[in-house]
Amino acid sequence: MKVQRPKGTVDILPADSGSWEKVEKIARDFFKSANYREIRTPSFENYEVFSRSSGESSDVVEKEMYDFNDKGGRHIALRPEGTAGVVRAYVENKLYGPDVVKPFNVYYIDNTFRYERPQAGRQREFHQIGVESFGSNSPLSDVETIMMGHDLLAELGVKNYELHINTLGNEQVRKDYHDALVNYFTPLKDQLSEDSQRRLSMNPLRILDSKAEEDKQFLPDAPRIVDYLDEDSKKNFETITDMLEQLGINYVLDDDLVRGLDYYTGVIFEFEVEDKNLWESATTILGGGRYNHLVEEFDGPETPAVGFGIGEERLMLVLKEQNPALFEDEGIDFFITNIGAGTEMKTVEIARSLRKQGFKAQYDVDQKKLKQQFRKADRVHAKFVITLGAKELENGVLNIKRLADGKTLDLSLEDLNDMKSVMKKIED
Repeated sequence: MKVQRPKGTVDILPADSGSWEKVEKIARDFFKSANYREIRTPSFENYEVFSRSSGESSDVVEKEMYDFNDKGGRHIALRPEGTAGVVRAYVENKLYGPDVVKPFNVYYIDNTFRYERPQAGRQREFHQIGVESFGSNSPLSDVETIMMGHDLLAELGVKNYELHINTLGNEQVRKDYHDALVNYFTPLKDQLSEDSQRRLSMNPLRILDSKAEEDKQFLPDAPRIVDYLDEDSKKNFETITDMLEQLGINYVLDDDLVRGLDYYTGVIFEFEVEDKNLWESATTILGGGRYNHLVEEFDGPETPAVGFGIGEERLMLVLKEQNPALFEDEGIDFFITNIGAGTEMKTVEIARSLRKQGFKAQYDVDQKKLKQQFRKADRVHAKFVITLGAKELENGVLNIKRLADGKTLDLSLEDLNDMKSVMKKIED
């Protein structure tokens, strides 16, 4: 039997991994600039971590989660999204304690797993970039999170993206809205899709997010949550949208936006990208919102929280189309070619010295003929070639050549210990 990767997974090969590395470095540096620190949680958790947070009736739990009983009989699940594990870690490690600065801000870059139909930008193992902020219920915390999502996409070079925003209000608002949806959809139950019929009794908000054709006809006339908001919820939402306007962040008030997980309360948002070269209609690449009761669900203290997640595969599709410079091979700084007896060890020492100085350097470990070494230097996109022969070794003088235009410079062996100064000379 031919051994192949499982369906819904991909190999990120060296030709592509450099681009992923660039994107993740931009994200890490961006988050650090706002004093968010990295958190790393296990790839698998006890099943209850995700069933408790996502909701037993959610598609994630019902259809998409990879779960199994391990050899000890424990019910385990592979992580389908990032937030639940972070909340579990927050509670278990008592990161709500008095010695911890609030809000407690973290980011993560994790591999995640869902059993769904593989398609472009969506795999069964995928990667998620996210942030979570615990401890503040201020509208400024919501604005900060939304602004970070907006500005990170700009920093990455994403174009034609649009913020869609809505609010789910408080617990009473959600209860009143829940009842209104049940009253509206119940007479239509027999005409709804099988999934929506089931959701009607468990979580009717999910019907609003249905993609089934038989459901779509009823959605335009369904009750809107904006009509059920109390004064405090309205005022809070208006404060957030007013701040976004002052920051020059355009948004669309989207009554149909509900998000797919049960834990959201208050403001919810998505950033959609319009690109006809990729999709027929606008597609979400970043989504998040406020979840003020999830920490309590994990037996922690009452803790307001807000965050967002980005599907990295989908983001990479967008960036490949819209910011191809991120996908260019930057090559290496130096390739050291050598020929002649006694030059091998000196070549190794030069490469080691250059690497210690912060440069990317390579030499031919197979010690092929000089012509083949030059060919390899070209193939790895070296900026400069340093040539070392027996004569050069004896005289202590080397030749450095810039491949872009053929400009050359003679160096002493001592010059190699301060290549930053040499670079200034050759680039003048």
